[in-house]
Amino acid sequence: MPLISVIIPVLNEEQNIGPLCERLSNMANNSAHTFEFIFVDDGSTDDAFSLLSKISKEDTRFKIIKFSRNFGSHAACLAGLMSAKGDASAFISADLQEPPELILTLIKEWEKGSEVVMGLREGEENLHGLFAKAYYLLVRRFALKNYPQKGTDIFLIDRKVVDAVTRMKEKNTSIVGLLLWCGFRQSFVPYERRQRQKGVSKWTLGKKMKLFIDTFVSFSYFPIRLISGIGVLMSVIGFLYASIIVLNRLLFSNPIEGWASLMVVLLVVSGIQLLMLGMLGEYLWRSFDETRNRPPFIIDQRLGFDKTKGDED
Repeated sequence: MPLISVIIPVLNEEQNIGPLCERLSNMANNSAHTFEFIFVDDGSTDDAFSLLSKISKEDTRFKIIKFSRNFGSHAACLAGLMSAKGDASAFISADLQEPPELILTLIKEWEKGSEVVMGLREGEENLHGLFAKAYYLLVRRFALKNYPQKGTDIFLIDRKVVDAVTRMKEKNTSIVGLLLWCGFRQSFVPYERRQRQKGVSKWTLGKKMKLFIDTFVSFSYFPIRLISGIGVLMSVIGFLYASIIVLNRLLFSNPIEGWASLMVVLLVVSGIQLLMLGMLGEYLWRSFDETRNRPPFIIDQRLGFDKTKGDED
């Protein structure tokens, strides 16, 4: 039977480790497939790594990668994919908001021929859900037209897709965006996303903003086109306004006044120029970050893997 690798990034999820591992184990025991579970500790400061180490010693299907510090969920997913041996690899969060048993449904779609199978969120009709919808709408409109309308936090990909993604080794990007950009045969499975029962979300506003910027910078040239459009528009407005002032002076001999209005225009235009420079800076910084050729993550420890397999970073 095929080997399925399941990758789970972990950041201070000690309260969810026990229940999650129990459900993953039960799922594997009730399936005809062979599983390996790769937990990637993304710089946890609680007892998550200790709990995972104990579980790994008791069950060889559980393998642990410990980062030297926090590198982010994208790096954690990439590290798991680079270490996965499975014929297919699944990704799931550690907070139990996505049911681990859904992986079996994703496997069925994969066996039918799909090479990228994503879970489609249902529910989340609160304020957070509204902001998320706005984000997905913008991504679908200006970056990735096939992006799931309500997002996804669980997916399964074929070995060939794993190889394609790991060869890229991009750092400032979206793992879901890369999967959709790659193409391949895709299918989607709806599921009901549950409320977090234990712990608090590590998905801070800063991380959400970084994902938003990374997605647009990595997969869309719309911000650059927007800068050009604003520049043309401001130039046209400025030319028309200057023409009106000159004609008003020449034809009607009206004195040129308006120091206050001049300062307002100056401040507004300066603000727009700084905003444009900031948008260009986002592109330049990410290009510079890639050219430095630093690894996307650094591994501190690996538990449960074959001794002959070297650390990949």
